[in-house]
Parts: sequence; structure tokens; C-alpha cells
Amino acid sequence: MAASSSRVMLGPLVAAIDQGTSSTRFLVFNAKTAELLSHHQVEINQSFPKEGWVEEDPKEILQSVYECMERTCEKLTQLNIDISNIKAIGVTNQRETTLVWDKETGEPLYNAIVWLDLRTQSTVERLINKTPGRNKNHLKHKTGLPISTYFSAVKLRWLMDNVDEVAEAVLTHRAMFGTVDSWLIWCLTGGKSGGVHCTDVTNASRTMLFNIHTLDWDPELCKYFDIPMEILPKVRSSSEIYGLMVSPHCLCVNCLGDQSAALVGQMCFQEGQAKNTSVLTYLFNCYLLQPVMSDHGLLTTVAYKLGRDKPACYALEGSVAIAGAVVRWLKDNLGIIQTSTELEKLAASVGTSYGCYFVPAFSGLYAPYWEPSARGIICGLTQFTNKSHLAFAALEAVCFQTREILDAMNQDSGIPLTQLQVDGGMTSNRLLMQLQADILCIPVVKPSMPETTALGAAMAAGAAEGVSVWSLRPEDLSEVTSEKFEPQINPEESEFRYARWKKAVQRAMNWETTEPISNGNGETSIFSSVPLGFYILGSMLMLIGAKYIAGQCPL
Repeated sequence: MAASSSRVMLGPLVAAIDQGTSSTRFLVFNAKTAELLSHHQVEINQSFPKEGWVEEDPKEILQSVYECMERTCEKLTQLNIDISNIKAIGVTNQRETTLVWDKETGEPLYNAIVWLDLRTQSTVERLINKTPGRNKNHLKHKTGLPISTYFSAVKLRWLMDNVDEVAEAVLTHRAMFGTVDSWLIWCLTGGKSGGVHCTDVTNASRTMLFNIHTLDWDPELCKYFDIPMEILPKVRSSSEIYGLMVSPHCLCVNCLGDQSAALVGQMCFQEGQAKNTSVLTYLFNCYLLQPVMSDHGLLTTVAYKLGRDKPACYALEGSVAIAGAVVRWLKDNLGIIQTSTELEKLAASVGTSYGCYFVPAFSGLYAPYWEPSARGIICGLTQFTNKSHLAFAALEAVCFQTREILDAMNQDSGIPLTQLQVDGGMTSNRLLMQLQADILCIPVVKPSMPETTALGAAMAAGAAEGVSVWSLRPEDLSEVTSEKFEPQINPEESEFRYARWKKAVQRAMNWETTEPISNGNGETSIFSSVPLGFYILGSMLMLIGAKYIAGQCPL
């Protein structure tokens, strides 16, 4: 380590743990200038035990955090920056991903079930079928959410019903439930030796167990899903001291769901502002002072609560199951690109999809449809279509999904957006940014520093009472430089392409069902599987035809 006399004096520093679906990062910022000083990133492995199942290893997630922290501190030391100046660490995380662990042993009792996992689809369908009018919005007046596989309550219910270790731990009062933030904070603040079991309002509001009006767990919702309230973490604000990290000795002062953290990082503190994070999900958050229920397929969620005694702010949000992950699918599953940066070059080489439309509904359709039976399709193919056109269609798909949510948001909020702020990994794709502006018909604004999710977590940590090294007053916030992409095509062309996209979406609907079709005698018919039914029916017709031809044309 460099001698203290040669260390660079920068004033207070604030760090953020950014634990996402595909990677973990640790980033350190200068609290006075918001400058990113150093960071490190580690990819996270996903496992797919069955079709539609997506899991991650909780221990790997935790280890990736430790590795990122260690490597980042090494880099800071090499820069002669004193790491003892890190005054606080905030956490931002993939939301909805569900974990259960044993509070006595500290061991996870099953893998983390990732937010886009579909194993609970049959559970969701049964719940919806039991509601009056088969209404998926039956709980929305309390939760702001539709009944969906997306949210944590049904994942937790599945764990309790299907994993013996979880069921036993619940019965013996050893089970702890949490989303990724709760798991990390509990482990980092001591684990089984006094770790803090908590979450914040933004993550709690994504469980279907949290009342967004009372800002606490709701006994009726917990009873509805038959989940004991004792296993739930304590709900706290998004900006307060939670506890002291064991190693390094530093205050862990807040957590925010990733999209809420990006709202703070984009400095969306005024009503009517919106931003779009293009990492793994596309979300639009429109800052609201009171919860407004959507009539157009959006979620009402807690945006943030920046202090124990501060009011909660709310957001309208549109979630897309697959956005940035389309790039990963093209790379890992189809192999048409080797790196994500190749996608832009491939798509730019043709500059059009040539009528090809790609609906990446790998896990169903989220906002504004909330249709779990949908599946991905590629349509409009001709002999002329090649991988470059498919690459362009993949980028357009991200933009069309954005347009659908933007339209819904404008209708719900009554505040038409005049520009869209974007952040996240995909903003480095300049073709995508231009396509986004063209399809939305409004300017798209990209900040020069794209790490706004981690920045938001750091800002909330630094601003917490008892830390107070980062001011969130508008006059004190650092001015963010940005680049603006203006629409370059006429609205008629944009509307034509959007209408074709909507047509493709309809083709993707009602593809899968978990409910078998009875033949009337209580037996399941082979024709309950439509593709199988057509195959068998077609085979029968071919056999009948063959016999007829054989009778007419003897050898």
C-alpha cells in the first residue's frame, strides 16, 4: 500500500454494490463530484434446470460481491486513493429474485429463483381462476401489481410447497426470506452472527405481499398466499443506516431496487420525468407523489423513500421480460455474433429489417399485456432475409417494446413525455439509440456516464442521515453531460413499422397453456396440445390419403 503522504486526497467517497441478473459490480464514487473512480465486474452464471426455469447460486452471488469489492479496493490503492475514505456502501439489486436461507446455519436452502422464471405459471393461473371474474388485477388495489409469475410471492410459495428443506425450516422457525438485497445485507452485516434482516420499500413493493399505501407487509396478502409473516425482512426506507459491514468495516446504509436506483441516478426528482434502463429489462418510471393505478397495463410501484421520515414517492412502470437479453440470446443460442458489440455493426450493415419482425417473448409478455402464454416468434421472413436483418429486427424489438410502454404511460399519467432519458449497458449501441428516437418520435437523451443505477445507490447512501456526505438538493447536484438523439424519420414511417410490430405481437399470443383440455369424461385429450393435435390430425389425413391412393393406383 502506498504511503499515506502520497495518497490522493479526494474527500469523502461512497461505494455501491450493483448486483444484477447477469453480473455483479462494485463501484466507488467521489461524493462531491459524482466522478466514478474505480470499479470491478464479475459475471454471474445462470442455470436452467427445466424449460422456463431460471436459477442462480446465492453463494456465487455473495462471493462475486466480495471479489468485486476486493479488486476495486486494489485498483484504488494502485491509484494512491485512500480506501478508508469510503464512508458508506449502498446496495442496488435485481428485484423479485427470491431466496430462502437458514438463519442458524447461514446456508441457502435452494438456489435463487430469478425474476423471469416461469415455473409458477400454473400457480398463477389457478390463483387468477379463483378470483371474481378471473381478474389478474384482483390484488392491484393494495399491491399496484397484477398476479404474475414475475413477482416474489408465488416463487416463495413454490419453494415452500416443493422444497422439503424450505418447508421444514419454515415449520421450525429457521427460515428467512428475501430478495437479493436482503441476502447480501444479512451476510455482509454478520450473517448468522447478528446479520441485519431487512429490505427497502422499493424491493418490498415487488413481492405482492406489500401494501403500497401503508408501506408495510399486509396481513391479508400474506394470508392469501399462506406465507408466515415472521420469515419476512423488516421494511426500511431507501436511505438510512442499516448496519455495519463486517469486512470492510463500513456503514451499509441503504438499498434500492435497480430501477429505483437508476431513477435517483438520473436525478428524476420532479413529477412527469421518465427514464429507461436498457440492461435486462426496459422500465419507465414516471415520478408521482401519490400511487396512481394504471388502466393500461402498467405497474404502480414505490419509486423510493429517501429517509426514515421522508414521504414515499411512487412510479408508473412498464416491465419487459426480455430486452438486453436478446443480445445474449443471439450470441449464446444462435451464435450469429461473438460479442455484443458486433450486433450494432451487423445491423448497421443493412440498415433495415427488410420486413422481418422479432417478438422475443421468451418468458411471455410483460407490460402492457401481462400474457404468460405468449412465446417468441420471428415473422416476415423471405429468402432474402439474412442474419443482418435479424440483428436489426432484434434492436427494433427493444424499441417497439419501449414504444408500447411509453404509449401506455402517456395515457395513464396524462403527462405526455417530450424526451426520454436512458441509461444502462445497451446505451453504448448508438444505432439502438437512434432507432429508439425514430420509433418513439421524441428525442432520446443518453448521459455521458451510463452507470446511473450504481450512482443512484451511492447517492442515496451518501445522503443518509448519519452519513450526510452527498447532498440531493437540486442546487447541489452535479450537472450531468449528455448526448441527445433526435428522430430522423417521418412519423408516418414510424407508425407503419409500429403497426406491423403490433401485428407480430398478436401472432405470439396464446401459444402455451399449462391447463390440459378435458374430453368431457375427465380425461385429457391429446389435442390439448395444439401443435401435437395438428401433427396427429395431419398424420391421420396422410394415412387416409395414402390408403386411398394405394387403392386407386395398384402396383
